[in-house]
Amino acid sequence: MLIRKLFKFENAHIVRNCTSDRCKRSIHGHSYKVELLLKASKLDHGQMVYDFGLLKGVIKDFFDSFDHAICFWQHDDAAYIQACKTFSARWVSLPVSPSAEQFSRIFFYLAQQVLASTITQNGEGDVEVYSVIVHETDTGYAQSFIEDIENEQMGVLDLSQIEFSEQVQMEWTDPEMYTKLKNGVPFQNPSVDLQVKL
Repeated sequence: MLIRKLFKFENAHIVRNCTSDRCKRSIHGHSYKVELLLKASKLDHGQMVYDFGLLKGVIKDFFDSFDHAICFWQHDDAAYIQACKTFSARWVSLPVSPSAEQFSRIFFYLAQQVLASTITQNGEGDVEVYSVIVHETDTGYAQSFIEDIENEQMGVLDLSQIEFSEQVQMEWTDPEMYTKLKNGVPFQNPSVDLQVKL
């Protein structure tokens, strides 16, 4: 079974090396919509794949990191990167270009890592990220699947290669959550008092 959770944010970027002249030479922004699709072959005690309320925690904080931020490819010109860091308190440095395609891979990867590091407590089954769809505009989106995350031709994704600005980190519910994720410290979902026992 699949469930879908929609996230929204505003973000600015330059997509270097692309064909469109405007996109590769000028900072511009989009109103992004991110669809996170989770799958499982078993339902939890609440008869859900995964409680939507749980997606308002660590995963939402990570996705919200991109809101009102500028994203850049860490291989871009050093002067440009420094300008982004100097004139924007909210920025995210990525090991890949901040295209819609790569955003879909980044969000898939982050959600995947969080789920793998989460101790569930309500009988959840084999909950996994099925797909992520990133709508860059009303007419265009990119969609990634697990094979895209594992495809090194599309760029290697590693937690150590994604950097969030200090301001972004300070606005998280837990400013240490990314350090914890990188160090393998598990997240723990709340315990559940079952009203109906089968």
